[in-house]
Amino acid sequence: MRWLRKKRVLLLLLISFLSLLFLTSNWMSLLYPIHYKDEIRKHASYYDVDPFLVASIIRVETNFKPGKESKKGALGIMQLMPDTANWAMEMAKLPASSLDNVKHEVDVNIQLGTWYIRNLYQQMDGNPIAAIAAYNAGPGNVKNWLSKGTWDGSYENVKSIPFGETRHYVQRVIYYYNQYTSIYDEF
Repeated sequence: MRWLRKKRVLLLLLISFLSLLFLTSNWMSLLYPIHYKDEIRKHASYYDVDPFLVASIIRVETNFKPGKESKKGALGIMQLMPDTANWAMEMAKLPASSLDNVKHEVDVNIQLGTWYIRNLYQQMDGNPIAAIAAYNAGPGNVKNWLSKGTWDGSYENVKSIPFGETRHYVQRVIYYYNQYTSIYDEF
């Protein structure tokens, strides 16, 4: 009889916890948190980029873990290649920063990455899906696919992207973008 009472208490606690979790207005934010909101908001506003897009790219790239370096050499929370980071600092006329800062300083990395997203958006004639693909595969590849008709730049035809990694990348970024925009009322 005692074990039955323990099970009832545990069941009651579990139901209470789940009820509390579901009754709170923003419980999904526990599953889909956005870290570094201030930095993302600041740079997204300055460069006129959707902050949810920046957060989605960061989520896919590093899951908000700073100081990462990929096997290919991409740096920091937004996984910028060193040549891209140096080029972005020069083109955006940003103060020169060491690649070590790009790798470890979240604010510097988000600023460069957000500027780069804006640049890709402009290069892709305002097509956000093509800009996401270009963030992963490079603008040259994406322009080539678009000009040859390999891919039309739409999310509906993302399966036409020749690189499997980029196809999957675009799908994941859009998945997180949709989650963030449905969970968070504002950024």
